[in-house]
Amino acid sequence: MDFDQTFQELLTKLISFIPNLIVALITFIGSLMLAKPASRWVKQKIGKELDDPETLRLIERITRWCVIIPGTLIALDQVEFDITGFLTGLGIVGLTIGFALQDIARNFVAGVLLLIRQPFNIRDTVSVAGYEGTVLDITTRDTVIKTLDGKIVIIANTNVFSDPIINYSQNPYRRRDIKIGLGYEQDIDHAIAVFLKTIQEVAGVLDDPAPSIYAEELGDSALILSVYFWIDQRTHNIFETHSQAIIAINNAAEREGIQLPYPTQMVKLQQD
Repeated sequence: MDFDQTFQELLTKLISFIPNLIVALITFIGSLMLAKPASRWVKQKIGKELDDPETLRLIERITRWCVIIPGTLIALDQVEFDITGFLTGLGIVGLTIGFALQDIARNFVAGVLLLIRQPFNIRDTVSVAGYEGTVLDITTRDTVIKTLDGKIVIIANTNVFSDPIINYSQNPYRRRDIKIGLGYEQDIDHAIAVFLKTIQEVAGVLDDPAPSIYAEELGDSALILSVYFWIDQRTHNIFETHSQAIIAINNAAEREGIQLPYPTQMVKLQQD
């Protein structure tokens, strides 16, 4: 008799619980289905006034979670889940897990700060954490860069955020320099005039800022000249233009009978 009564009570509770469970499932699934279109709608609205893909991506993700989290909490409340106790316990557990996952947490925070601060954008050419290349993607965990030699490098956001960042794309003008060794027996003024005219005629070298040549040092067997010129990287490839400049200087020296005992050298990229 007691068993029958207990069974009846359990069956009654189960029957009364099913509607709440159905409502909870519908609420949870509904929040998942609503999250994506809601985030898209917010992105479209804000995107009309904000032309920045990284910030829009961050806003889209925040919007999605702002829909999913309340929906989940409402669904749990429908099945009489102790949300307060759960959140309290989750806080304690989260604190414990946080110590174990400090790097992940730091990368997430650094990623959010990078998306807000925006030291660079996707497709920018940058130098960061010892790598130079084009930014392919920025997430809340890491930054993906394609180096100049074609390697795909995934860099933790903590390293990106804490290291100095050089953004070559912010200023479209890039300065290059070439070192030339000129024999002491050569006519220095004539050589400088020839080289300067030659550089000015190379396709891709800007007139403003104008190219310049300076004597840098007295070498053991030659006077070292430094040739400086600027390239607009939006219209010309800096490496091709640099190569053409070296070839043009060498051809001009041969044509004018100017001896170059010190080999023309390519030096590291510089930015003013």
